[in-house]
Amino acid sequence: MNNLILTVLLLGLLLMMLLAPFSALALLMIVVLVSAIGWTVWQLLVTLVKGDT
Repeated sequence: MNNLILTVLLLGLLLMMLLAPFSALALLMIVVLVSAIGWTVWQLLVTLVKGDT
């Protein structure tokens, strides 16, 4: 569960970096954000199916 909290915090930080007004690497940040969201959803599904270990 601690890993899940860290993941959600990291996702929030990535979202803040994406929404920064002077982000020169906005396209790269969109790719990173989409992959982080996908990984988070995958981890949530794995946790729901297998249970917290």
